[in-house]
Amino acid sequence: MLGASRRSLCAAAAARSRAAAGAAPAVSAASAPPTRPASNGAQGAPQQQKRLLSVLAAPKVTGTSNVASLKLMDGALVGRRYESSAAAVDSTDMPPAEKHEYQAEVNRLMDLIVHRLYSNKEVFLRELVSNASDALDKLRYLSVTDPELLKDGPELDIRIQTDKDNGLVMITDSGIGMTKQELVDSLGTIASSGTAKFLKALKESQEAGMDSNLIGQFGVGFYSAFLVADKVVVSTKSPKSDKQYVWEGEADSSSYTIREEKDPEKLIPRGTRLTLYLKRDDKGFAHPERIQKLVKNYSQFVSFPIYMWQEKGFTKEVEVDEDPAETKKEGDSETQAEKKKKTKTVVEKYWDWELTNETQPIWLRNPKEVSTEEYNEFFKKTFNEYLDPLASSHFTTEGEVEFRSILFVPATKKEDITDRKTKNIRLYVKRVFISDDFDGELFPRYLSFVKGVVDSNDLPLNVSREILQESRIVRIMRKRLVRKAFDMILGISCSENRDDYERFWENYGKFLKLGAMEDKENHKRIAPLLRFFSSQSNDELISLDEYVENMKPEQKDIYFIAADSLNSAKNAPFLEKLTEKEYEVLLLVDPMDEVAIQNLSSYKDKKFVDISKEDLDLGDKNEEREKEIKQEFSQTCDWIKKRLGDKIARVDISNRLSSSPCVLVAAKFGWSANMERLMRAQSMGDTSSLDFMRSRKVFEINPDHEIIKGLNVACRNNPDDSEALKVLDVLFETAMISSGFTPDNPAELSGKIYEMMSSAIASKWSTQSQVQPASPSPQYDAPVVEPESIEAEVVEPEPVESGKQK
Repeated sequence: MLGASRRSLCAAAAARSRAAAGAAPAVSAASAPPTRPASNGAQGAPQQQKRLLSVLAAPKVTGTSNVASLKLMDGALVGRRYESSAAAVDSTDMPPAEKHEYQAEVNRLMDLIVHRLYSNKEVFLRELVSNASDALDKLRYLSVTDPELLKDGPELDIRIQTDKDNGLVMITDSGIGMTKQELVDSLGTIASSGTAKFLKALKESQEAGMDSNLIGQFGVGFYSAFLVADKVVVSTKSPKSDKQYVWEGEADSSSYTIREEKDPEKLIPRGTRLTLYLKRDDKGFAHPERIQKLVKNYSQFVSFPIYMWQEKGFTKEVEVDEDPAETKKEGDSETQAEKKKKTKTVVEKYWDWELTNETQPIWLRNPKEVSTEEYNEFFKKTFNEYLDPLASSHFTTEGEVEFRSILFVPATKKEDITDRKTKNIRLYVKRVFISDDFDGELFPRYLSFVKGVVDSNDLPLNVSREILQESRIVRIMRKRLVRKAFDMILGISCSENRDDYERFWENYGKFLKLGAMEDKENHKRIAPLLRFFSSQSNDELISLDEYVENMKPEQKDIYFIAADSLNSAKNAPFLEKLTEKEYEVLLLVDPMDEVAIQNLSSYKDKKFVDISKEDLDLGDKNEEREKEIKQEFSQTCDWIKKRLGDKIARVDISNRLSSSPCVLVAAKFGWSANMERLMRAQSMGDTSSLDFMRSRKVFEINPDHEIIKGLNVACRNNPDDSEALKVLDVLFETAMISSGFTPDNPAELSGKIYEMMSSAIASKWSTQSQVQPASPSPQYDAPVVEPESIEAEVVEPEPVESGKQK
């Protein structure tokens, strides 16, 4: 195994004498200079160093090719590494190993582990480190009532060492360890779990209320090692036993062996050491940098220190030998004595333990003790962001479900509103990172832009801890997380700096509109956060609260109109009467606005009313006048309906127009012009439903307009007049355009308009040409002649033909 021999950290003389005697350490790395202190802060404590050297003692090897030779050079200890192969252990002194059969059928066992249970191989380290943490937690708990369990050393830590040349990974903990019978019970079957049994025992003895922060299941979690290893060796020593036992199993075997450890170089005072012989394709996990990255990702916040055996370096100045030829040219010996010696800076390499998880979880601290700068730094480091978040929320939930969380609203815009797998929520269980693929379970889609961490002690995970099981606990967590997210967003909207929420709305306004469509349960929380343009806001977004505050005393509803642009909405004929009454109208110009408003239905007991639909009630009805007007124009309405046929549902007298002759409104439960336009644009739209909804339009006429009055007269005098019918057709199609609809045949409409223009122009200019006076004749000074002198030639102007004036 890969390890740091106790002699590899001794003085240089001892190292030289050991090398001369042929002792061969198994580590393929140079040891540290004796003058350098250990990175774990032990400062040469003999007891701790003795324990470490004993735990990480290297097995004996044969041959001299694997020796990492050491030699003393200028007072510094320099290591030289050679290519090495897997260490061959001398088995002549080993006691016979006991062979045991797996209680589970091996083919199904390995198929379940390697191919079905875990989707990502790198989680093996998370599971094994979690098991080591469990062992340390168990020892810490039991030592409260039995201090003798810590007699071999009070240190509780986890140490990971790798050998990339031989493809080895070794994980050592100073936890509770296992006896021989516990090895058989815990590792002999995939279904057994030492941690689960321990928790059950605590519950039965009514002692579970003290400290039971145990993470993994030392059974299934242990077997995740076979995701990357062909062979696993477990060497363990329990403080309850005087003997140390070695469990050894292979991935392609139906049995395992257990033997007693007799080699003094391999004895450990307490705990467990796992040695993984990696598969050929997975030897990349033996690189220290990769293991360190996995530890930081999954086990960064484990409550026990995790040390990695890392290569380090320090700089120093060394003398440089001078060239004798150059020395002669420089002068006499006195000048040379006075001259400074030449030096250069070199980097000395050595290997030492490095603390990997030195960061304390920020969410476990009191929010009052954490500064804004610390929150921002944690956010940028955890989620690879470069801008500070717009807001953060740090909270702890207690009661039926207990968890801690920190949520953030990023300042950067999220483009894809439909992306569910955002990896924005990092889920931890007892400070161990489980996954960042649970966005859909913990947050709805419309809040997928929220980033944060969630740490719970009792999440219902599946056996591989990769799938969050649907349960009542998950629903409660989701509900509370969503509520906290809304509180955080509401805090931005209430900020004194209005620009903060404008920036948020620009980035995530569409997400909240999506929430209004999908989440009816949270409409009361979503509605105050929405922003819209209005007819009185001067191109600025306003909230629904601001709209309600500006409502007239006699106004009962919240009016809105949807259009494709702000200019089209402002100039729509539907606003004419409301503008006269100074009623504010919401202008919905985003494709999602209309659907969001329709799903909200009302706000603070005020109904949302689309002013482009029929039955608009402005609160100023005069029934007697309406009755008179209907009687006067009833024949005209029937005439118009007969002419337009199925293009409209009916013809009504309008109460929303003041300057326009007519308008085309949608049926109460039909599509508006804006919605029809959007549905036309859908590539997968249902054309049959489109045709049905289009037929439900109502043609409203303004009885006070001159055109309608003229048509009323034409209807009474000559309803079949071709010119009147042509005017009616053009009037209807122009009303479609001004109301936001698209004519069925724009070319036909254009032809009718051109024809009417030609007739109007020809009639106007022809009339003017008939009354236009003749052009004056030019005057000439002719001599006065006698009547009889007719022979004289007289030049007269030619008469002007009236037809040429056209």
